[in-house]
Amino acid sequence: MDARRHRVGLTGFASMPPSPPARASAADLEILVRIRDILAGTRFALLTGAGLSTDSGIPDYRGPGSPPRTPMTYQEFVRDAANRQRYWARNHIGWSHLRHADPNPGHYAAAELERRGYLTGLITQNVDRLHEDAGSVNVIDLHGRFDQVVCLDCGRTYSRRLLAGMLEELNPEFLERAKKTGLVEMAPDADATVEDQALISSFVVAACPACGGTLKPDFVYFGENVPKDRVEKSYAMVDEAAALVVAGSSLTVMSGLRFVRHAAKDGKPVVIINRGETRGDDKATIKLEAGVSESLSWLAAELPPL
Repeated sequence: MDARRHRVGLTGFASMPPSPPARASAADLEILVRIRDILAGTRFALLTGAGLSTDSGIPDYRGPGSPPRTPMTYQEFVRDAANRQRYWARNHIGWSHLRHADPNPGHYAAAELERRGYLTGLITQNVDRLHEDAGSVNVIDLHGRFDQVVCLDCGRTYSRRLLAGMLEELNPEFLERAKKTGLVEMAPDADATVEDQALISSFVVAACPACGGTLKPDFVYFGENVPKDRVEKSYAMVDEAAALVVAGSSLTVMSGLRFVRHAAKDGKPVVIINRGETRGDDKATIKLEAGVSESLSWLAAELPPL
């Protein structure tokens, strides 16, 4: 495990004190107060998306100002060796960036809410593990985790750090060459956009050390199903809760939207904090379009003890 993860994981909320949303309008503050009053004295489930990690320097897919992105699907990855070469070349670059990301105040606020007993659990669509780094314990990584890889043939899992060493040996100076092209842009989920096709075609893909099979990041691709046990555990968190809070997710994919629909069907308040529209807006009891990290920090500071 990276030394950074030991250091950050032991950092408490006190070292990242919540501050009021300095740029919030009077209307936003009024909505925050209403959200506080809805959540006060209750235990709620928290569902987070990419909008929470943008303050940590990790791009999102659909936030305001985000460029159009076409992520590789699971089907494209498994059926074509050239696609896997392109993916792993980009991932090798993206991982070198993502692994240095640190939790932001929103991650620490979520950990503080859990510590104080407010959360029945935390469901995240992010694969960056920043919630765990910030100290959250009861976390379901709905879409998997970027710091592991899995062999599609034998099922063994390996750390992404180990794979990075293998890829460095197979592709010496690749990262340096990529930086020199100036045609690389960081993308979500440890991916990168690389325009130099000659650079991509030179990349050597690593095979499973045990069986020589195909390695894949241990997270859910577009076109791939979320494992059933994660879905069931997430539903249980929502069922145990008196409300559901969505923070930083556009709810575009069903993996997250299903929990909003489930909570609303049960008559539970649904709070959505996200910049821009979401697919769950019609189910929201209250919606706040504001900075996610600032809003969670304010709520963690303002919610009274249970």
